[in-house]
Amino acid sequence: MFFVGIDVSSVKHDCCILDGSRKMIRSFMILNSREGFSALSATLIELAAPEDIKIGLEATGIYGDNLARFLRRKGFNVCTINPLLCKKHQSATTLRKTKNDRSDAKNIALIVASEDLQPDQPLSYHIVELKSLSRARFLTVKDRSSLKNKVKRLVTVLFPELLDAFTDLFGASGMALMTRYPSAKTLAACNLDTLTELLRTASRGRFGREKAEALRKLAKESIGTFSDSAVFQLRLLLKRIELLNTQIEMYDDEIRRLMDQLDSPILSLPGIGYTLGAMILSEIGDIKRFSSPAKLLAFAGLEPSVYQSGKFNPASGKMVKRGSPFLRWALLQAATYAPAFSITFAAYYDKKRLEGKSPSVAHSHVAKKLVRVIFALLSKNASFIDSFAA
Repeated sequence: MFFVGIDVSSVKHDCCILDGSRKMIRSFMILNSREGFSALSATLIELAAPEDIKIGLEATGIYGDNLARFLRRKGFNVCTINPLLCKKHQSATTLRKTKNDRSDAKNIALIVASEDLQPDQPLSYHIVELKSLSRARFLTVKDRSSLKNKVKRLVTVLFPELLDAFTDLFGASGMALMTRYPSAKTLAACNLDTLTELLRTASRGRFGREKAEALRKLAKESIGTFSDSAVFQLRLLLKRIELLNTQIEMYDDEIRRLMDQLDSPILSLPGIGYTLGAMILSEIGDIKRFSSPAKLLAFAGLEPSVYQSGKFNPASGKMVKRGSPFLRWALLQAATYAPAFSITFAAYYDKKRLEGKSPSVAHSHVAKKLVRVIFALLSKNASFIDSFAA
């Protein structure tokens, strides 16, 4: 049996090959190209048949995806390894502070040789696409949130009273108002009929002349300071937010299309719609990768840490927060919605609150229950039935 460790990067990949006795027989570098992939494949085939070779790559983003797919097509067993495991293994096996691509490749090969790692199973087209789309959407929403905070800082200078004038400053009415009248000075001087029509159109009839009069009165009494540069920045930021809003809607449409094709039972869970369902489903991948709900819980980083020493043995530890941060975020979000739509999860949340748990801790327990339910639904391909016995 031969064990191969590959340290991936965007331009080249460092490789290390160990034999069955964990002795290094080759250490070399290949380019991230078809020629490099072919050279690696030829080298491995000279050693043994694909089933007698186990290959490990550190799960560090997208740089190794093409190589992993290439090797799987050639019949090799490929395992992706948690970066935390690589770091811990390196610390446990040497006291030297030697870190380079060659040593990292050897460390990965040693992990493959010593750990009982299962080869990765190819994911379906829909899961791969949903994972890419869900993560891209998540980061786009994060970018939009950053822009919104910048807008609020500028509004604090130009028209601070506006921050509390709308339930959602970045709803259709707030966006239309800031785009047309970006400061207290411009709003105070506006035509009331024009302002009324702007609000009525943007809010689809919810706001009218009364709201327009109230806003113009706020503007006339505002402590805001007019600044041409602040107005210029505000208008540019609003345009960027509008663009991101459009992109997020496009992501949602594509995610919905793929989720409808999958017809997954995860959408039967209360509090989980297309967006959260897509992220949870794609981050989990093939549910058969996990032999128990506890393994899935650990992958999500929702399991409690354990720290026991001597007579010190706490009842429970803090959440480890390792594994997939995207999956953990989606589960915790779903856990805040589930009790509002399900008698099962509402009863469980109330039970934890009666035990003295804070709202945030109670919701974390709901997230753990969600993991157990999701494991059962995906394993059996069954829909959720809401009852106290579920």
